[in-house]
Amino acid sequence: MAAALLKLIGWRVLFEGLPAPQGVLVVYPHTSNWDFPVLVLAKWSVGIQLTFWGKDTLFRWPLFGRWLRWLGGLPVARNRPQGAVGQMVDALREARGQGRFMWLGLSPEGTRRRTEGWRTGFYRTALQAGVPLGVVALDYGRREVRFQHFWQLSGQPEQDMAAIASALVDCRGKRPELAAPVRLL
Repeated sequence: MAAALLKLIGWRVLFEGLPAPQGVLVVYPHTSNWDFPVLVLAKWSVGIQLTFWGKDTLFRWPLFGRWLRWLGGLPVARNRPQGAVGQMVDALREARGQGRFMWLGLSPEGTRRRTEGWRTGFYRTALQAGVPLGVVALDYGRREVRFQHFWQLSGQPEQDMAAIASALVDCRGKRPELAAPVRLL
């Protein structure tokens, strides 16, 4: 049903599977409130359960917060996110040890507003947990959600970010002027 709804509104999802049972997915660019419904439909259409980070203030609304948690959301206080990376690294390692599926999805920009680059939490999480990093291109120009590029990070941020940037060179957000440059802050 989710795939049919996406098709009805003119979107398509390109997904050929995930390279491992655990990993981190970054969604880029995040420039509009419309990103979330499109991504939820894309997630449902491919049938994967994702854990995702969301700003803690969204979880304070009783019914909405419960629904976000049901979707896989974990609240993160953006002004003090230090514990989120360590907790997620532990959770991904535990999932790997138990053979359990777990992928974290997040916006590396951390906001819909323009920033000067990406926050580092996704990078540190994937690198420290030893899991693959995937990029989900949310392309309003082509009306596609693309799960097509995956890497095992090298620990060389400049090299890794150059590879990520090359995979996103033609991706356009709903509000392109708000897309952050693909580089770490």
